[in-house]
Amino acid sequence: MNATRRKPRAYAPDPDAPHQRCDAVGCESQGEYRAPKSRSESREFHWFCLDHVREFNAAWDYYKGMSPGEIEAQLRADTAWQRPSWPLGRLGQTARLDNTLEEELHAFTFGARHSPPPPSTPPDLREALSVLGLTWPVSLAAVKTKYKQLAKRHHPDANGGDKGSEERLKSINLAYATLRGKLPAHQPARSAAE
Repeated sequence: MNATRRKPRAYAPDPDAPHQRCDAVGCESQGEYRAPKSRSESREFHWFCLDHVREFNAAWDYYKGMSPGEIEAQLRADTAWQRPSWPLGRLGQTARLDNTLEEELHAFTFGARHSPPPPSTPPDLREALSVLGLTWPVSLAAVKTKYKQLAKRHHPDANGGDKGSEERLKSINLAYATLRGKLPAHQPARSAAE
């Protein structure tokens, strides 16, 4: 005769229950089901009876009080078990090589990168100015002119749908948006292209 093993019921009491009363106020039942005290104290528990743990579970919201950005960051971290991750076989090495290659190709295409920006250059604009090949001080008109030149040159349609051009155009667009939002319209003009 084949004996079938019964699975424990999903709502079976926790075998590690400390044999205490339910933590719900006024409840005299045995607290056999655990529930986390809070998101930050997930290893400390309340002990409830079956009815009160069901109420707790219905009302529990792990993400309560978090902003959408914090929720997104938590979800992304959870996909890798809260550990940094890289594509298989890389361990970050290829990414560093890609960055080095990108810098060399940029120097070949646009000429050698300029010496470090002068100390008067605002730190939040240095990278954007470097991407567009401009130096500080620069006017919004010069930024627009340089952006139009680079956007035409690196548009994927002008380069047969090349992915490298597409990525370069994305960085150009980002640099332009950064500068456009932070430069006054009457800044004195001087750029590397002039």
